[in-house]
Amino acid sequence: MADLPSLLLVDDDPLISESLAFVLKDSFTVHVVATRDETKRLLYKLPILPDLALVDLGLPPTPHSPEEGFLLVSELLTFNPSIKILILSGQDSQENVRHALTLGAVDFIPKPCDMALLKTRLKHQLMIWDAERHKPQAKQKECGLLGQSLAMETLRTQIKQFANLPFSVLIQGDSGTGKELVAQCLHTQSQRADAPCLIINCAAFTTELLEAQLFGHAKGAFTGATTARTGFFEDAHQGSLILDEIGEMPLPLQSKLLRVLENGEYYRLGETRVRQSQARIIASTNRDLREGVMKGDFRTDLYHRLSVLTIKVPSLNERYDDKLLLLEHFQKFYAEMGTLFQLNEEGKACWKNYDFPGNVRELRNIIIRLGAKYPNKIIDQTQLEEELENTLGTNNYDVDSEQAIIQQINKGGFSLEEVLLEWERRYINAALKVSQSNLSQSARLLGINRTTLYSKMQRLSKNGIGNL
Repeated sequence: MADLPSLLLVDDDPLISESLAFVLKDSFTVHVVATRDETKRLLYKLPILPDLALVDLGLPPTPHSPEEGFLLVSELLTFNPSIKILILSGQDSQENVRHALTLGAVDFIPKPCDMALLKTRLKHQLMIWDAERHKPQAKQKECGLLGQSLAMETLRTQIKQFANLPFSVLIQGDSGTGKELVAQCLHTQSQRADAPCLIINCAAFTTELLEAQLFGHAKGAFTGATTARTGFFEDAHQGSLILDEIGEMPLPLQSKLLRVLENGEYYRLGETRVRQSQARIIASTNRDLREGVMKGDFRTDLYHRLSVLTIKVPSLNERYDDKLLLLEHFQKFYAEMGTLFQLNEEGKACWKNYDFPGNVRELRNIIIRLGAKYPNKIIDQTQLEEELENTLGTNNYDVDSEQAIIQQINKGGFSLEEVLLEWERRYINAALKVSQSNLSQSARLLGINRTTLYSKMQRLSKNGIGNL
């Protein structure tokens, strides 16, 4: 029997998680956890990361709020950018659904759910994951760097300029912009193209395991090290080593990385013999490393050594002219999945004006969802806006510029009371998160008494605002 695909199930209700694990065990190898911390501990231990994840939004220590679930979605994509995350949650307000999908989740299934429907949704995402995995590598690269905008022309020029230079490169950009593809293009366009190109995610391992992965280890170097093993620096040698999420590298390892960058020297864990590597380092991050330097989280000397050459990958919001081009390209990419549809003129205008805060990853997932919902149909603006993060509608409370407020009021349906209630909900949820749901401490943080806080929570609940 072939190995089953793996599924990560994150839910703090044991009755639900046990029931789901039982129903899905014939189709998946199911890993069950209840919290974000348990999830990270499990992922550190697993030799192969899960293909799919089924995640509840309301997780301890703040099960009343979706914030833990949102954070977990981002963390899972950091561990494994190709994982397909489906949300299974009773906190299914339109705002939560849109935000989860913007962060990178591929589907949102409200609780309670029909088990047959859940299996169908999971199998559909598994088909997409498998199709992406088996696409020719060249086609994936073409997808990632497609674009006619000035921002993309500048990016391609930089890659061409830097490809054959002997220095390390630092790639910066928001999540979902395609930093890994840019790193791979630097390798394939260089004279090292025939040598290995290895990728390691610095956020996906504990300090000890990351050191062992990078530098290798001797037999008995730590518990479980039953044999000696080479590391990424040794395996890459004269090729390229891509250090993804370099901003998450622990400080103790930063000094060892600096030594490799300076003279190519390193030690296997548990050895005293000096080894040499000529691998070129390409680092990527969605963090501001200068801020990390100021906070003491990132070494100044390592930052300057890594950033000899820097590439900024543009967000999709900076690529206005590419949005329809990417729409057409990804539709062709997933054509065999039945994702073909058309946008009418109003829909196209809406598509071009949408910010895509989740960048290319969000754009791709929206195309897959629209294709599944409206196969071979023409989609109008209203149908499209149902799938987009609420940055175009009247309830965009994060945008408080005078012009944005004027636009909200002019569109009609504006309610000042709803806006104020929404801001109250956000601040109360933030205080509850900081205080781990302690009402007295939350009240002190907000500068009100406990009775007033409780009264506000009751009022928000009665008005159906948010998830209090």
